[in-house]
Amino acid sequence: MKKTTFLSCFLGLFCSSQILAQQNPVIPGWYADPEGIIYNNEYWIFPTYSAAYEQQVFFDAFSSKDLVSWNKHPRVIDTVAVKWAKKAMWAPSVIEKDGKYYLFFGANDVHEGEVGGIGVSIADRPEGPYKDLLGKPLINEIVNGAQPIDQFVFKDKDGQYYMFYGGWRHCNVVKLSPDFKSLVPFPDGDIYKEITPENYVEGPFMFIRDNKYYFMWSEGGWTGPDYKVAYAIADSPFGPFKRIGTILEQDPQIATGAGHHSVIKVPNEERYYMIYHRRPLGKTGASERETCIDEMNFDDEGFIKPVKMTFKGVKYLLD
Repeated sequence: MKKTTFLSCFLGLFCSSQILAQQNPVIPGWYADPEGIIYNNEYWIFPTYSAAYEQQVFFDAFSSKDLVSWNKHPRVIDTVAVKWAKKAMWAPSVIEKDGKYYLFFGANDVHEGEVGGIGVSIADRPEGPYKDLLGKPLINEIVNGAQPIDQFVFKDKDGQYYMFYGGWRHCNVVKLSPDFKSLVPFPDGDIYKEITPENYVEGPFMFIRDNKYYFMWSEGGWTGPDYKVAYAIADSPFGPFKRIGTILEQDPQIATGAGHHSVIKVPNEERYYMIYHRRPLGKTGASERETCIDEMNFDDEGFIKPVKMTFKGVKYLLD
């Protein structure tokens, strides 16, 4: 992958709009469902390789010191390392714990009675290589109507790890064991709790700001132009989550199908970025999705302002 330097970005100001547009998407090629995270003072993106299911058999990762220049780390894990995964490896969720790096993923587009669902892998470095932790899915079953995909691993203020997941318009939360090898019952004995908010389809994400839990998700069909992101705010990671509104959606001047996102906060600053995928204007193919980053802001009451998609991306925001 060719690196984009600060000098080339600066020179791009005086070049064609085509060069300017290369700031968003931030990485070349068709990539979707991006999860952003900061490891060791470096920004990382772990996306889905957007292609036909039979070709989605690996994950690439991308790292950056400045959110502008990105290095590609190819095939951090693939179906060679995950024997039960045959296709449709997508929507990774990543986290570091006790010096180890974990990559959770969906595989096989599982339906009732099939092998697939949510898997867990582990590595010594963010770029892998990742190894299958269990040799089988962590979650294979369809529970509360939620297809076991689109997992997001969340560390609460008390150090407990939870996983939010689910497609097919249902969202569950589960409690993870300390070694991420199993699910732990809640105090009432339940393993799965459904927390589906209004209009939820897939792609859950959560972060904490000012002691409030911001829960976000994607709505609409991922292959169409109306894909979008909505959110809720609660006092607990379990809700209740009352839908507040849409914060990312198509823009007839920029792109369509904007959704399945994550959020990163710049360390020691009140600056937030949304990492998401969108479909370029004029493209209608299901796999024609690109990964972009734009700024996310809040109003004085803590509500999220609508995120404006741009071609400039964060390069200009960092100047």
